[in-house]
Amino acid sequence: MITDTDTAAPPIVDRDTWLRQRAELLDREKAHTREGDAIAAARRRLPMTEVAPISLDGADGPTPLIDIFEGRDQLMVYQHMFYPGEPIDRQCEGCTLFTWGLQDATYLNTRGISFAVFGDGPYEELARLREFMGHPYAWYSNAGIDDPALSSGGSGHLACYLRRGDRVFLTWDTTDRGVEVMSSSLQLIDLTVYGRQEVWEDSPDGWPQGPTGAFWRTDHDGTLTGWGQGGERVGRPAAQWSRLAAAPPSTHGCH
Repeated sequence: MITDTDTAAPPIVDRDTWLRQRAELLDREKAHTREGDAIAAARRRLPMTEVAPISLDGADGPTPLIDIFEGRDQLMVYQHMFYPGEPIDRQCEGCTLFTWGLQDATYLNTRGISFAVFGDGPYEELARLREFMGHPYAWYSNAGIDDPALSSGGSGHLACYLRRGDRVFLTWDTTDRGVEVMSSSLQLIDLTVYGRQEVWEDSPDGWPQGPTGAFWRTDHDGTLTGWGQGGERVGRPAAQWSRLAAAPPSTHGCH
């Protein structure tokens, strides 16, 4: 948290100067929006590739991929990194943030899109994390599946599928920073003067910055922690703290 009034900040100008420079930036923001629309139009024109029929472990045991569509024509899947055998507070902070960003899939459902999370760990462990976070949508285990159309390959991954009868097709996918679309929080932070405060950002000299990704882990009082020496995880994924009062203590999973 920034409380020091000596921390670097933008220069102070009069209102007219600010409005002129804001208008210049607005022109660039509008161009960015139009380019995003053009990319979305190209995305709708991508060809698709068929996905082999396969079953994944879920709440009802082995579940055919076609059934994960829940009767709808489209399926969106977030593929969650998972560390088998590790407690809940040691699971992936980025994936925790991104799945927490979608609190409800009702609007997707009204557009004929089902949403699910695949995790590369045993279903029993995934179910404990889902219960702790209170996610309303289904989770499935894709552990042991090496099909790149259905497996994350060890990183967060977002994919879209279309079904035609009993056949399933992959229409689009992304990984790395492409999955940030799941988090409105990051997009809102990007609008603020200090941004994400991560070292990769192009910020003016003197702007507060810390290790990349460290801001996804905090201590119980909200203090940013991240990783300690040797790469061990310090603190809990930030999105988990709001769940402590709601989830059963037995699921808190502290290390």
